[in-house]
Amino acid sequence: MDSASQAARVIVAIIPIVAIVMGAGVVFFYLLWDHRRKSLLIKAGQYGPVKFDLLSFSLLTGLLLVSVGLALTVFLAITRGASYGLLGGIIPLSMGTGLLIYYGIKRGEKT
Repeated sequence: MDSASQAARVIVAIIPIVAIVMGAGVVFFYLLWDHRRKSLLIKAGQYGPVKFDLLSFSLLTGLLLVSVGLALTVFLAITRGASYGLLGGIIPLSMGTGLLIYYGIKRGEKT
């Protein structure tokens, strides 16, 4: 085995480790700076809690999951047929459908 191949294997093994460490660093600093920002806003008396719009979230997430789930289901059904691999498309499809049903029910109650 030549040294170039050995070096390539080491680099390929290190890339995911570096990516995970850098991603964790980004998340850590985001959380730290967000905490400091909220602390300063509370001390200044300007902090107001963020209102979360559950209906818009369920609509957006439902549409995304349905489209991804439908595409995966069709692709996996064509390439692999009816097998357990088809669950990779059916699960997001059913989750998205459930979220869209929830959106429809809540929107109907609101009006």
